[in-house]
Amino acid sequence: MTGKNVTLRLLDKADREILKLPRPVKGAIYDFQHKFKTNPDSAGLRLKQLQGHDKLHSARVNDEYRALLLRLADDDWLIVSVKHRKDVYAHLDRLTYSVNRVTGGIEYVDLQVVQEEVLAPSPAPEPAAPQPLFAAWSEQQLTDLGVAPSLVPVVAALTTEDQLLGLVEYAPQLTGEVLLALYDGKAYDDVLEQVTAPVAVPDPVDPEDYRAAADRPATIVTTTDDALREALEGEDFGRWKVFLHPTQAKLVTRDYSGPARVGGGPGTGKTIVALHRVRHLVERLPAGRTKPVLLTTYNKNLAADLRSRLLALGGEALLSRVEISHVDQLALRTVREAEPGNRKRIVDEAQAVREWRSLLDELGEDGWDAEFLHDEWTQVILGQAVTSRTDYFRARRAGRGRTVSRAERAEIWQLAERFAQRLDRLGVQTWDQIAERAAQLEAGRARRIQDIERRREEAGGLDNVHVADGSGGWLRYRYRHIVVDEAQDLRPAHWKMLRAMTAPDRNDLFLVGDTHQRIYKNQVTLGSLGINIRGRASKLSLSYRTTRQILRSALNVLGEETYDDLDGSAETLAGYRSVLSGAVPNLHRLADWPDEREAIAALIESWGRCRTSRSPSPCRPTTWRARWRTRCGSTASWRWRSVRTGPRRQRRAHRHDVPVQGARVPAHDHRRGDRRAGAARGRPAAARHGPGALPHGDAARPVPAVRGGHARTGQPRRLLARGAEPVPEGADRGTAAGRGVIRSAAGSG
Repeated sequence: MTGKNVTLRLLDKADREILKLPRPVKGAIYDFQHKFKTNPDSAGLRLKQLQGHDKLHSARVNDEYRALLLRLADDDWLIVSVKHRKDVYAHLDRLTYSVNRVTGGIEYVDLQVVQEEVLAPSPAPEPAAPQPLFAAWSEQQLTDLGVAPSLVPVVAALTTEDQLLGLVEYAPQLTGEVLLALYDGKAYDDVLEQVTAPVAVPDPVDPEDYRAAADRPATIVTTTDDALREALEGEDFGRWKVFLHPTQAKLVTRDYSGPARVGGGPGTGKTIVALHRVRHLVERLPAGRTKPVLLTTYNKNLAADLRSRLLALGGEALLSRVEISHVDQLALRTVREAEPGNRKRIVDEAQAVREWRSLLDELGEDGWDAEFLHDEWTQVILGQAVTSRTDYFRARRAGRGRTVSRAERAEIWQLAERFAQRLDRLGVQTWDQIAERAAQLEAGRARRIQDIERRREEAGGLDNVHVADGSGGWLRYRYRHIVVDEAQDLRPAHWKMLRAMTAPDRNDLFLVGDTHQRIYKNQVTLGSLGINIRGRASKLSLSYRTTRQILRSALNVLGEETYDDLDGSAETLAGYRSVLSGAVPNLHRLADWPDEREAIAALIESWGRCRTSRSPSPCRPTTWRARWRTRCGSTASWRWRSVRTGPRRQRRAHRHDVPVQGARVPAHDHRRGDRRAGAARGRPAAARHGPGALPHGDAARPVPAVRGGHARTGQPRRLLARGAEPVPEGADRGTAAGRGVIRSAAGSG
């Protein structure tokens, strides 16, 4: 056999196994793959078939380690494991491999490792034989869901959650996801529909055709030298930033009859789905040099991140067909294109609120709160394109948190008119006004396009372009497809603008987002804005970033809190799960705010003493401890301090409002400051009204304790509770609701 056409692949589980090996061994594996592809029969590789196996072979990596390979075809090989040579040749019947009849993917399991690691005897015997976790399902039911047949006896013996999590670490991916979903309480039919069906292949599977199995999405492999080098070095997280899980693939390639939405909690891969959807749409475009696909999000730093990740996914060729812009930039460009003379200065939200206060002071009006009026103006009046007092009386105010009478609406309308006149006199405008104006302009453009198309049809066809006036015959929708990331933070005007930018057609709008992670208080119902997603909404529930322990603690704090689904219905985090495991968060109960403040300072000081490579930047006392004590030294003078992480150009996209999050902070306080930055620049409610106090006239909603940025590290968490009962691990959801203020802090301790 020559190495000229040899294909060598690396199974994903072998990839993760290699990451744990010493660096010299990783280098040896990289050299091994080059030698193997050159000539697998080289005497130095010692390639040989393992006794009792027709497809499984071993080959020498170095003096100590051996690679286990499946021979898929004559010159096609798959590395399924790398082990120390003493762990390879004994009890070879423990090594099992097969083609999953549901997914058609290759699955490899070392039963000895599973049994030793998962079913090891407990240090202390249980007083009574516990009930097996999966006794309610038969062997046939489990295999129909996709559980690897070789693991069914092991599954039947599981009695604790620790055993289950241990099995998930070694089991094929679908097996782990099915078992976790059943354990989390999902009904059998729901697991079949939501977990198994998305990765099931439509055609019958030949269990002997390993070559075909290796080419199916369920078999996650690495084939290129560069990708293999990244896997072996194990230090570049970049490839996972664009990794598409098989359960997500069908969402990417599906042909939708109209707008579609993908939701899911933090870390479930929504942005990855959006990026792959963009690539899929571009691949279906006819050849050209235009950019008919728009990828947008809610601030410029996230847009820059999307650009870099899309570049990693498809290179310059993909970028050349995609317009990447954040929605405010898109709106501003639209307005300036239509109104080149509009050069009003743009003020951020904090400045707008100050102008509201100045207006109220000048009028001697002390019955209204400036923040409330500003939100009413942006969310209701501008948000619904209300242009008259009568229309405002009829406007919906869902999610505003406070009812207003007809007389109060009349007062608000009069104040809003005066405020708009005030901004006009000052020669300034807000981002909300720009978005609303852009929506009006694009809606007008869409109406003209529709009128032209109607007249063409009446005139007998597309060739009769003479029916259009001037250049109107060439008027087209700006984009063929629009993909929206972080959809939960877009305002109604943004949605109206985007709706008008693409023709209502198949695959026109694709949006991903999670209302649990909403930063801005923009509760919208897409159906009322011309975007109907009914029947085309999907939900991702498996997190690749948040540990199971952090997730459980967060759900205990949140209880059964519900959030809107962008279409007038409610959704919860029920069924949201993780395959990652980590330390259990610690909860510290504190009497009051001063005690809590001191506890936070002490915690930060403890970080200052750590010197490990895994420690975050807060381990530098000069950057944290001094700032916190300076700003929190007294109750009267404390201030929030933003935490910046990552490269300077990315900081504002990934900044946090201090490593301490209040579980009860009004959602509108996360919107203070420049919308384009997507960061809270102003002081939270606690800073303005005292810790735990809420401003009058706005609804307070719990901010979810698990945020994507915090959860990425997988580090232990500290929960500090003021006036709250401790939330025990495994407590019923909802038991912590309303018990007090709970703050979370990420750290190394």
